[in-house]
Amino acid sequence: MGRRTYQAFAEAWPSQTGPFADKINTMPKYVASTTLQQADWPNTTIINGDLVQEVTKLKQQPGNDILMYGFGPVAQTLLAHGLLDEVRLWVHPIFVGTGSPSGLLFREGNSARMTLVDGKPPGLGIVILSYRPADDHTHGTRDR
Repeated sequence: MGRRTYQAFAEAWPSQTGPFADKINTMPKYVASTTLQQADWPNTTIINGDLVQEVTKLKQQPGNDILMYGFGPVAQTLLAHGLLDEVRLWVHPIFVGTGSPSGLLFREGNSARMTLVDGKPPGLGIVILSYRPADDHTHGTRDR
């Protein structure tokens, strides 16, 4: 995760209880940051070097899938380098009149061809959409 997501999670999750909180608090966590000096949330490693190289190494290790929350600059970089195997969008039925560039799914000039692999409506009008990069691996810059 990126620094901002890490800081929000590290503030909220350690005080939570229950099976899901226990899992997220004990699992290994990686935060990409060039400014964060110390990670106080247990089992957290700071990646302050080459993000693409470090995530490539992580993906080569045996074990479970790597889960990532958020879709900011870290995810954009991983997607552009073919390191995201699947993207899940939680679509909430909330509409706002304004937004910010940090809330954009893809930054100016970037795009990715994705294929829908699953869709689930868990309730309350929310839809979870799972996408994988398209087989043609076209990503990075928008067609002009």
